[in-house]
Amino acid sequence: MTIWKNTLAGATMAVALSFTSVAVVAETPANMLVIANRIDDIKSMDPAQSFEFAGSDVNQNVYSKLVNFDPLDFDKGYVPDLAESWVVSEDGKSITFTMREGVMFQSGNPVTAEDAAWSLRRAVILNKTPAFILTQFGFTPENVADTIKADGNTVTITTDKRYATSFVLNCLTATIGSVIDMKTAMANEVDGDMGNGWLNTNTAGSGAYSLVSWKPNESVTLQAFPGYYGGAPTMERVIVRHVAESASQRLLLEAGDIDVARNLNPEDVAGVRNAPGVKVQEELKGRLMYMGLNQTHPVLSKPEVRQAFKYLIDYEGMQNSFLNGQWATHQNFLPKTYLGASTENPFSLNIEKAKELLAAAGVENLEVEIGVREAQERIEMAQSFQNTAAQAGVKVNITVGTGSQILDRYRARELDLSLESWGPDYPDPQTNAGTFAYNPDNSLEAQGTGYLAWRLAWDTSEFNPMTEAAVQEVDTEKRIAMYNELQAKFRDESPFVMMFQQSEQNGVRDNVMNFTTGQAISAADYSKVTK
Repeated sequence: MTIWKNTLAGATMAVALSFTSVAVVAETPANMLVIANRIDDIKSMDPAQSFEFAGSDVNQNVYSKLVNFDPLDFDKGYVPDLAESWVVSEDGKSITFTMREGVMFQSGNPVTAEDAAWSLRRAVILNKTPAFILTQFGFTPENVADTIKADGNTVTITTDKRYATSFVLNCLTATIGSVIDMKTAMANEVDGDMGNGWLNTNTAGSGAYSLVSWKPNESVTLQAFPGYYGGAPTMERVIVRHVAESASQRLLLEAGDIDVARNLNPEDVAGVRNAPGVKVQEELKGRLMYMGLNQTHPVLSKPEVRQAFKYLIDYEGMQNSFLNGQWATHQNFLPKTYLGASTENPFSLNIEKAKELLAAAGVENLEVEIGVREAQERIEMAQSFQNTAAQAGVKVNITVGTGSQILDRYRARELDLSLESWGPDYPDPQTNAGTFAYNPDNSLEAQGTGYLAWRLAWDTSEFNPMTEAAVQEVDTEKRIAMYNELQAKFRDESPFVMMFQQSEQNGVRDNVMNFTTGQAISAADYSKVTK
């Protein structure tokens, strides 16, 4: 197993020592929330570029959007945020939002309709990884001046065709829907980048918190914004520390040095259940774990090999041991709770079946590299696969790196195999169908897209029309049937080995109330946390 020399082991030890080298205290300050989490995947703070889990958590708290979620009641679905109301045109193609008045950015600048329109136009023009969330509605750099417009205190967006209003609004709850302080961003523009370089490491929002500092692979510090229109949060400071090891997180939690431990393994979860002053909080997430097979590989691109690898995963064994209670077998691209989600899990560990398929493909002595983020459960998953694959004559070499390192290689099509997780960007089935089973341009020129199928170089020409038809279907029952059909074909033919869906188990100090990681539809929200 290869471990890159610049992994986070040293950083993790440094963080742990920074806690233990001072006198042990009974609890963190009453006005401060301290969280231990793996944050080595953060690549950018710019909402137009940020597309990783830990970055989404930051943006959720720093930026406001036209519509958002109530962190105390996700069952409501999207609710007004910076837009206090909206109306839909008779042809269903235009939505006009009326902005909430009196809202201020953290800079002191007023939040205007032009800020909102500019932010959406900017995301389309920059065309970074998550841009497809908006461009799927027909927005292009060439037409956004006409299709996304501000007029006084209103913003109007006009899509290329009629879509369900709920679908459009759900998309605007994604990180890319964040409203940026245009004046501040443009004051820091360099070479026409619309402030992207500056916003990679700084923020310009109107949310409950502002960014104080981001030290990659070490910590993120947020400060409460006293002028937040929703009321200044009780937690005046939030510190998220990168602590990779479950055991270290548990020790810090039990000592009272942190308030929340987000990456406890099942053994440590069981341990903290009986620890004084600690509770275990569980949320079903939309996050899926999968293994991707690079279709530029001459062997991995064979249909029989794609099938064989799906029989080389010990789903049940992993689920019932080191993943117990945290990841459950789920072999579909739509997570449970989503419209059209399937419960069909046809694959199980079957070495002989895998051997037959590999033989049918004429494969012998296959050797491949799998890239894995430096996280205990992911390394154990990779090692389990390495063991079962060896029984079928496949040698698997494991390369471990930071979340950012592995993502970079995955996104550049450099890895044979990638063990990855994916979470929905908005609560509609298109959020996953439109990236797992959709890839309109498989050429190298399309690099940087958010389509997962592109990252595996998978030609989805047979799937594209099915995905497009499903998102446009207005009859709910018909739409469910279409996603069931799409997922059945996907399970059988795709180079994605869908494995598990997450239930996040967090260790939380028992005086912490209203902490949420966003359930299956959003990111972590600290604005309502109290002690």
